[in-house]
Amino acid sequence: MSDATQQYWDLIKEQKAYEEAIALMHWDLRTKAPKAGMEYRAEAISYLSQQSHRLSTSDKLKELIDELKPIAKDEILIKSLAESEKEYNRNKKIPEAEFKAYIMLQSKAESVWGEAREKGDFRLLQPYLEELVTYKKKFASYWNADQHAYDVLLDMYEPGVTMETLDEVFPALRKSLTNLLEQIKQSDVKPDTSVLQTHFSKEQQKAFTISVLKKMGYDFEAGRLDDTIHPFEITLNPKDVRITTRYDEDDFRMAVFGTIHEGGHALYEQNIAEKLAATPLASGTSMGIHESQSLFWENFVARSEAFWKGHFEEFKTYAPASLQEIDFDTFYQAVNEVKASFIRIEADELTYALHIMIRYELEKALFKDEITVAELPAIWNRKMEEYLGIVPESDSQGVLQDIHWSGGDFGYFPSYALGYMYAAQFHAKMQETLDTDRLIEQGEFAPIKQWLTEQIHQYGKAKKPLELLQDVTDEGLNADHLVSYLTEKYSKIYQL
Repeated sequence: MSDATQQYWDLIKEQKAYEEAIALMHWDLRTKAPKAGMEYRAEAISYLSQQSHRLSTSDKLKELIDELKPIAKDEILIKSLAESEKEYNRNKKIPEAEFKAYIMLQSKAESVWGEAREKGDFRLLQPYLEELVTYKKKFASYWNADQHAYDVLLDMYEPGVTMETLDEVFPALRKSLTNLLEQIKQSDVKPDTSVLQTHFSKEQQKAFTISVLKKMGYDFEAGRLDDTIHPFEITLNPKDVRITTRYDEDDFRMAVFGTIHEGGHALYEQNIAEKLAATPLASGTSMGIHESQSLFWENFVARSEAFWKGHFEEFKTYAPASLQEIDFDTFYQAVNEVKASFIRIEADELTYALHIMIRYELEKALFKDEITVAELPAIWNRKMEEYLGIVPESDSQGVLQDIHWSGGDFGYFPSYALGYMYAAQFHAKMQETLDTDRLIEQGEFAPIKQWLTEQIHQYGKAKKPLELLQDVTDEGLNADHLVSYLTEKYSKIYQL
């Protein structure tokens, strides 16, 4: 290894150390940290982020990139240099003082979001969001003044995707979903979800989901499960990939499906090839591909008829007495009921993408200066009524339910819908070589995990999202697979 190459990897290792410390503090902030220490934590996170930012924009890094790019022959080094250069070019354009102030604001906003959500009062968060939007518009102009600010932000989470892409795909998908939703409303089949509304202790819910996570292949020696307000997965390093969940003892579905969802994210991070560890390539290639993995496990596995045929009796061993006498068909229909809901993470498979489209349209309007932050709650409620036929009773049910905006993550939400489409395409391709229903029913998840690892997980960022999609499925983005899957599933359940 040349001296320059060693210097480059040493610098990356130092960056990774800062990133791990920052991730640990964010995990603590969202799980167990006392509120009174928020100011000090925000300052500490800001300081560490500033040091990491300095490394990623250092003259030394630039010198090493310029020296190594023309002579690098190792594929991992070549692609790592490209990632470092992309990050350098992006971060170098942000003045250090502005970056520090933004990180401080971001940390405070996340803490205030928790209080605002608890009190159902958007006004508490509003001034922080206004500042965050201002910063993001300014940063986008630094990164690419020739491109619309929102397209710049979209590219950060889903490279290659623009408003033009989404405005072409989303309307057709929305039409298909709303047509199917209307047919379901007209159906005489009405699942009885009241049978699920019963006290189910947190401890027993946790025990069941841990059992499923272990079958999925989640490595508890390299991760852990904790409680939080808003579930998430966070990677500290390849051998420390943590997940969180939220329990509702009156409705087990939130924790069961939510935990499996986060487990899907974690499997991606735990199974990136060892050779990519400690490189800029050791993470998911995009938010959409990441979301495809969580939605694959949550929906295509855990909500399937095959899953419940194979796990219904096991589930009953953890469930309260009130759930013991429910017959399979009643239970399966109930957990797959299609019904408009206020909370995105509680949405059924069919209406989920409509929640995402609402958020996309609001973000796009914000960054096109068509609406203001102050107008978000009212417009959110109007779109909920237009798309789903319901109106939130409080900001907590509406605009405050997600943490993303308080973290400055504008442009992130579309990845959820894109991930759903990717997942459907991966599912269709997997079925060509695996009898997925049989494997799922028998609880033999190892071949499924292996397929995902071989086709997707192992590559980390070594492949770009649309390149990966093409390599795995032999086609580009195609929403038809998702529409076909949902139509087949719900036509059977609702006897359409």
